[in-house]
Amino acid sequence: MPEGDTVFLAGRKVEKALAGRVLTRTDFRHPALATTDLTGATVLGVRTVGKHLFFRFSPDLSLHSHLKMDGSWEITRPGSRWRHPAHHARVVLEAGGVQVVGFRVHDLELLPTAEESRLVGHLGPDLLDPQWSDEHEARAVAALEREPGRELGLALLDQRVMAGVGNLYKCEICFLLGVTPWTPVSEVDGRQVVRLARKLLLANAWRHEQSTTGDLARGRRNWVYERTRQGCFRCGSRLRVENQGRDPGDVQARPTWFCPRCQHGPAPQPRSSSLKNVR
Repeated sequence: MPEGDTVFLAGRKVEKALAGRVLTRTDFRHPALATTDLTGATVLGVRTVGKHLFFRFSPDLSLHSHLKMDGSWEITRPGSRWRHPAHHARVVLEAGGVQVVGFRVHDLELLPTAEESRLVGHLGPDLLDPQWSDEHEARAVAALEREPGRELGLALLDQRVMAGVGNLYKCEICFLLGVTPWTPVSEVDGRQVVRLARKLLLANAWRHEQSTTGDLARGRRNWVYERTRQGCFRCGSRLRVENQGRDPGDVQARPTWFCPRCQHGPAPQPRSSSLKNVR
């Protein structure tokens, strides 16, 4: 699933391509929006909140979308060949010589701009909010510490705590803190967690490569995430990968990488099936 920085970058790219332009053609290939035509509307900008995008049009209309696991927004020119099959296209927006296509985008909805909070008001502070302040940080810390016995990895994925962290950053944050993702929230510094999460997302918000090590070379970008074959980037030890996500508020279990040597704390008992996943 795209992390908050991926969604942020997608929003900035689309905004740069369309903001201030008048739509000359729109094509909505979604049952609820099939008859919608926004031709003539001006694109005012694109707002991102965690993993949600809002395309804003004049005078007071927003198109909401969520990328889920496989969605993307692609910028091209009218008449050019698409990178993805046409049957995956859900939205086509054209303005002059620019065409923006939403492939496999989900939860599409048109709503008044003033009502955007109806869809994202339940979320915690957006880690990439341009207006981020001490108050945002305090809210995120309070939400994180509200359930001290909760597993840190599950709390990090809870968008109601802070919006933007996905499975990659969950694993990497826990590694950098030196604890396993199954460590109770009460055993870490909540303020340190929030600041580290924001630091990592900010570092990657304006580039396609996601690196938590500071190295952009392929195979050297992460400490533990998806490094099953390479091992821990710090010590070279074999990694363990176990599913985490039996929490009632979680949608599905997610594979979780960690280094038994560099990270301390509770972890599931190794299963015979998981032993196949180590280097």
